[in-house]
Amino acid sequence: MTPHRNIGFVAAAATLLSAAPLSAIFERWTWLIQAAVVVAVVAGSAALSRLGRMPLWGQVLAMLAGLTLGLTWVFPGGTELLAFVPTPATFAHFGDLLQTSLQDMRSYGVKVPDVDSLLFLAVLGIGAVAVVVDVLAVGLRRPALAGLPMLAIYSVPVAVYVDSVPATPFVVGAAGYLWLLVTDNVDRVRRFGRRFTGEGRDVDVWEASPLAAAGRRLAVVGVIVAVALPLAVPGMTGGLLNNVGAGPGEGNGRPGQGGSSGRVDLFAALSGQLNQSEEIELVKVSTNETTPFYLRLGVVDDLRPSGFQARVPTGRSVARSLSDPGDDAPRGVDRQRYRATVEVTKNLNMPLLPVYTEPVKTEDLNGNWLYDTNQQVVFSNRDNARGKSYSFDYVRSTFSPAALRAARSLPSDSPVMRQQTERPSVPAVEELVAELVKDKSNDYDKVRAIYDYFSVDNGFTYALSTRNGSSGEDITDFLATKVGYCQQYAAAMAWLVRAAGIPARVAVGFTNGSKADNGTYVLTNRNLHAWTEVNFNGIGWVPFDATPAAAVPGSVRSAWAPDIDAPEEVTPSAGSTSAPDTAGPSAGPNEADRLDKDTDQGLTLNQGGPAEESPVWPWWLAGALALLALLAVPALRRSALRRRRRVRAVPPAATALPVPGQRGETRAVVVGVDAEAARADAHAAWDELLDTLVDFHVRVDRTETPRATAERLAREALAERGDAATGVRLLGRAEERARYARDPLTDAELQPALHTVRGALAAGADRRTRLLAALLPPSVLQRWRAALAERSARVVTTSGQVRQQMTRWSPRRLLAHRPTR
Repeated sequence: MTPHRNIGFVAAAATLLSAAPLSAIFERWTWLIQAAVVVAVVAGSAALSRLGRMPLWGQVLAMLAGLTLGLTWVFPGGTELLAFVPTPATFAHFGDLLQTSLQDMRSYGVKVPDVDSLLFLAVLGIGAVAVVVDVLAVGLRRPALAGLPMLAIYSVPVAVYVDSVPATPFVVGAAGYLWLLVTDNVDRVRRFGRRFTGEGRDVDVWEASPLAAAGRRLAVVGVIVAVALPLAVPGMTGGLLNNVGAGPGEGNGRPGQGGSSGRVDLFAALSGQLNQSEEIELVKVSTNETTPFYLRLGVVDDLRPSGFQARVPTGRSVARSLSDPGDDAPRGVDRQRYRATVEVTKNLNMPLLPVYTEPVKTEDLNGNWLYDTNQQVVFSNRDNARGKSYSFDYVRSTFSPAALRAARSLPSDSPVMRQQTERPSVPAVEELVAELVKDKSNDYDKVRAIYDYFSVDNGFTYALSTRNGSSGEDITDFLATKVGYCQQYAAAMAWLVRAAGIPARVAVGFTNGSKADNGTYVLTNRNLHAWTEVNFNGIGWVPFDATPAAAVPGSVRSAWAPDIDAPEEVTPSAGSTSAPDTAGPSAGPNEADRLDKDTDQGLTLNQGGPAEESPVWPWWLAGALALLALLAVPALRRSALRRRRRVRAVPPAATALPVPGQRGETRAVVVGVDAEAARADAHAAWDELLDTLVDFHVRVDRTETPRATAERLAREALAERGDAATGVRLLGRAEERARYARDPLTDAELQPALHTVRGALAAGADRRTRLLAALLPPSVLQRWRAALAERSARVVTTSGQVRQQMTRWSPRRLLAHRPTR
């Protein structure tokens, strides 16, 4: 293996090492295995292209092809040829993964489980960085610049990580970068020749030297300072030093934190979509239950000072048998078994499946989906609800007020009591609850007193134009203004019930939508909703919906939680429900306050409907115009240079002009020509001829004299074109006279000769050469490359001079010349 190819593989390994900080984002190491495969394919493609002595642009194309093959192998779409050759459907699959990743980035927090869309995004980014690092380190021999794309990988966890990124991954990435620099340095020494010491003795490349040892020490010290300084300086990070003695480390209250995998922030997603005007179909569900209750998505039960947050669910695969409550129910509780079929559209994009409460059996779901018995939610760490169709059996429980009133309070040491009654201390809430539950002897009467408090008679109204939080301050404002929407009603009731010493939580899901002729409920973003669930000893979680029923299409009221705003109390028989299929009167389209009473909308939808999205074509048009302007720069530069070189009209060698004398006679005065102007015009015409030759791919020999070049062109390129051959000989003679003669050629028509030669060269070239000469003139690109190389060499020379000047102030030299005693 040659040292040149060795640098390529070191660059690939350094790229993988620089990706070490991504371990702070993902739960597992799947991303690293997949990235290693893709980077290995990219490095192999680069090595093969160099073995074939391909130019740099060919190496880039080979690496991009390797990147595509690696991604196809790691993330197959099922339509590939020979399992790794991509097809148009494969690229469509990649597009779907990228589109899904945009939504998943909003749905998940760190640490992220193995989701295909996010894994694809990470591996694609690492592979692209590997291509850029290889081009910089091997193709351009600028390994120091390769640190910039490596730093781009490190910036990802810095941007998304809530606290500080651990120091160890940074050290690993820095070690990979230093390895690349050392390898390039050793390769340069080997290519230069053997190395000698100050005594003239030749040494092996790897033999230690004071300068190399000093460089290694500086590198180690630099990494240590980069890691230790942010930890020690106050205010720079919330990392190691700030975490010492910080307590048990229960998290920071942000969605998806606390040391476990991130989940959907249901409240944030619900609040972010409430004001969408476009109705979007999300779910279709059919059930043999006559009046079903709400379809559940998730649970929000972790109450902190910042508000309600969703806990990370845990459970077992739905492919196994789920717990069945059976028919042995307490007195006054009726349990019936039903079957439902759900079809999720592509607009609902989240790792939670909508199900009715207490599913006992599922079909058409793979082992990626899990069921949390405590939260009663179906979730996945690897799959998505988008486009899923499945069936399940569930148990529907209905409760009589007498049965709930007879339930005893949970013991204080019960896990449910301890966890689901935790709350921050808000004096205003505690005082209100104490007033509401005064003289109430059982849990149900206390809950009903709180539930009845959220009524129109007490001044509560439904509106969307309010604050969307659920913290103590937000709840206090809601209780003071008495204006809010479903999230605030559900969170406020759960908070007040907890303040009364009764376990409560918030559930998020769908109300009953419009019912089609075939009995299927069509649920849209207008049916998304939040309600409260209260736990009763020996009975379980019982739903209470405190949001005004008139503002919620498809709302369901029951015997134990009736519509308190109805003109008459709903008194159906025990266990029955009332489930209107359409919105109440105030939700009609002609209602004056339609916007305020619009239904609860949106969770993790594809952001915005067609009416909400800004048109895309202006961006495409602007991008196309910018690309055209960029491509036109070389042509404009060539045109400007050609105009500047146009030959000026030069007067003849000697012209007699009549001038009147002193006595009226006329005498002739000879006017000479500007020799410098004629010489400059000849040089400009010759330079234009050479650029024209470069544009049309005609060989230019800088060692030839102008006359020899003109004769060669007249004999080879312009052999059959007499006028062009004469013109090129004229240009050569003018340039030769301008270079070597005392008097330049002044009576020649150089501009017509240039036009004739250019026309002849264009006529003899193929269409592709003419197109490139007009749009991307090679003479301009060649000149730009030369200027860039010259500036790079100048920067290198300047940095070397600065480094040489700095060595004169080395403390080591000062110590070496210190006088001895």
